Amino acid sequence: MRNDLTGRWGEETAAAYLRRRHYTIVAANYRCRLGEIDLIAENRDYLVFVEVKLRKSAAFAEALEFVDRHKQERIRRTAELYLCEHPEQTKQPRFDVIEVYAPNGTQTKRPEIRHLEDAFS
Repeated sequence: MRNDLTGRWGEETAAAYLRRRHYTIVAANYRCRLGEIDLIAENRDYLVFVEVKLRKSAAFAEALEFVDRHKQERIRRTAELYLCEHPEQTKQPRFDVIEVYAPNGTQTKRPEIRHLEDAFS
């Protein structure tokens, strides 16, 4: 299966997870010249910028370990631009990482999901 389709499946799985927890998905795959944010969601208190990491397992390393300082900085800059473009957004921003572990790829019936709130600031 192509990586872009697999990645999209992971992002859709994460979005469904957030909806079940009463988040509203504001944007998916927000792109600008500075970078990309997988999901932007909001709940009662926060506007959440979400990086989704899809892995078959955590045997090599946990997915969060692939969100290094460089990636965090790119997400922060992209979020700043999003907020400038959407001044109506007045909620406190937060940066989360959602790890989706799917041992059988898109055929995984019950992927393990770990939601790391406020993963970096």
